[in-house]
Amino acid sequence: MGTMNMATNADEKMMEVANVDKKLLRTWLGQYATGVTIVTTVDENGKKVGMTANSFTSVSLEPPLVLWNIAKNATYLKAFCEREYFAINILSEEQHLESNHFSKPAEDKFSGIDSVQELKGLPVLENALTTFICKSYQIHEAGDHFIIVGEIKYCRHNGGRPLVFHNGKYHEANLHRIYKD
Repeated sequence: MGTMNMATNADEKMMEVANVDKKLLRTWLGQYATGVTIVTTVDENGKKVGMTANSFTSVSLEPPLVLWNIAKNATYLKAFCEREYFAINILSEEQHLESNHFSKPAEDKFSGIDSVQELKGLPVLENALTTFICKSYQIHEAGDHFIIVGEIKYCRHNGGRPLVFHNGKYHEANLHRIYKD
């Protein structure tokens, strides 16, 4: 009978998502700590475009696939959905200012960013922990976003410590200390 009561108490704490305010749901989703990336490409006119994304994840090793999400109302949606290649720049803990910069609307996202170079025709952040040059593989519509899957064609790894995003704030990643008896 004790087990039954625990299950009932747990069920009572559950909320139906349809009844939850979107801002509150976003807060709860923000409890999942992620790394931070800046995704870059060029538009049909050759203009460099980029945006901050923490929806990045690996998908497959064979073939080497990754994905990230872009909102249907994103400024550069057309560029990212129509271009054949894009770059994923995984940010280091020192790059929180770049993350903020690319997360805000601007006519020229690369204005004031000194550490940009061109690799395989794409703008990339030279100090990123790792940069993946990806060929667009698949695009899936999902609610108010598109999921963009890319096949990794080139990679550059600089090393360092990652920038972490949790609960609407940037954090530094620290190693856990493991103590032996």
